[in-house]
Amino acid sequence: MSLSRAESFECPYCMTVNDIEIDEVNDIGQQQIVDCQICCSPIEVTLLDNGFGLEIIAKRDDE
Repeated sequence: MSLSRAESFECPYCMTVNDIEIDEVNDIGQQQIVDCQICCSPIEVTLLDNGFGLEIIAKRDDE
């Protein structure tokens, strides 16, 4: 059994859908900086458990 799962989020710079691997045990409640797979801009990704499932918040690094 894999501890990670694939999810998608939209780049706040170029609006392209990006993929991310999430470790549900260790990544929830954490912030990560990832580069967009298309435009290479830095994205601040926050992973939250909102009670109904996983929520991915992606914002510009300069916000």
